[in-house]
Amino acid sequence: MAEGHLTNAEFFTKLAALLDTNRDKGHGSVYLTQKRMTYSSDVAPSPTKVADDPLWDTHPENPLPVIVRASNTKEDKAKDGSRRDKPKEKFSTIVQPDELDRFYVRYAETCKAGMSALKKRDRTKRKKDKRKKAKTDGEKKG
Repeated sequence: MAEGHLTNAEFFTKLAALLDTNRDKGHGSVYLTQKRMTYSSDVAPSPTKVADDPLWDTHPENPLPVIVRASNTKEDKAKDGSRRDKPKEKFSTIVQPDELDRFYVRYAETCKAGMSALKKRDRTKRKKDKRKKAKTDGEKKG
């Protein structure tokens, strides 16, 4: 993020490419985070505390933008040196309050398209471990 935040269109282009490369590789993780941005204290005064409202700071005077970040895991070299050391990719965009609805529609479409090749987790091992644990607990009690 040294070059700053991307525009929303650039963000979706890079996110789709990141999801595609991870899908093609067959492994790796993509981390998506989002949070509300705050104005610095010199730009907007902090809201005044209301005695009856315990969430008084969640009602700012101006609507606040949202920052959306995406990153992947760093790819390490294999023992045989077949893979290159690939640096971690990190990028973000700032979404203004009036653009949130359009952004989230496109964000959902991009994420769904990128997750099309996901496999279901194999939970049989977890179930077997629970059965063994329940069986040993029952023997201890009885």
